[in-house]
Amino acid sequence: MDQFSPDGFSAALPADRHSPARLRVGVVGAGRVGAVLGAALAAAGHDVVAAAGLSDASRARAARLLPGVPLLPTDEVVAAADLVVLAVPDDALAGLVAGLAGTGGWRRGQLALHTSGAHGLGVLAPAEEAGVLGLALHPAMTFSGGPEDLPRLLGTPFGVTSRPEHRAVAETVVLEMGGEPFWVAEADRVLYHAALVTGANHLVTLVAEAADLLRTAGVDQPARVLGPLLSAALDNGLRRGDAGLTGPVSRGDVGTVAGHVAALAERAPDAVAGYVAMARRTTERAAAAGRLKPHEAQPLTDLLDGVEVPR
Repeated sequence: MDQFSPDGFSAALPADRHSPARLRVGVVGAGRVGAVLGAALAAAGHDVVAAAGLSDASRARAARLLPGVPLLPTDEVVAAADLVVLAVPDDALAGLVAGLAGTGGWRRGQLALHTSGAHGLGVLAPAEEAGVLGLALHPAMTFSGGPEDLPRLLGTPFGVTSRPEHRAVAETVVLEMGGEPFWVAEADRVLYHAALVTGANHLVTLVAEAADLLRTAGVDQPARVLGPLLSAALDNGLRRGDAGLTGPVSRGDVGTVAGHVAALAERAPDAVAGYVAMARRTTERAAAAGRLKPHEAQPLTDLLDGVEVPR
């Protein structure tokens, strides 16, 4: 059996995670996240009855992950579903929910979950006023649009926000999709999402930046150099936090850092601002953790504050 197929995903789910209640599921936004969650719900025994997706990529993804599911206008998807999965961009979510409420698109007794990390329940208020049970379920995982996305969902942590009386429902839905729920309070939702963006999205930028600099330095295969180093650094950071810091900043090597800034200014000026910002934050964290004494941190701070960032 193909491990990347919906059937393969279903076979990997523990039997006790299958729900006895079969729901009609509608997916609004059959993109990288929506199509995967729809496939996971189908594998758990629910009936994905319709999906909405505008781009060619979304249509192709729906055809692969949700075979036979018709692509319909959003209002028709919502009308056909008991459980509506809203997997649209953060900035589009509020307008979508309010627009459906304004046209009478929601109905009492429906479940609606959104996958935005930045939003909690507030954005679902117009639907809840119509009698919808709202859930904010955010998979703390990156989705590339490739075949690895569906099996990657197994064991993925989901940030769950719901009304207290609906928490069991929210956690059950996450478990059915193969995820592991953890609670995020409504007031903490934006900070929670900022943390994930810092750790994941900014990490990709840092890795790509490092790879570009190595290429500029004449290294043909930067991934071979960075792979073991970054894997070890990630492990150190996760296990030891600031105690896992290494490198010139954590040693107070001002001369080395000054040399880096000069080389970047000459060979890769676009990278100076990012290097200085991260070196300054590393200095602050190393000092707060006691890795640098005040008299060691101050020269680094003075150096970095004096860098003229190319524009």
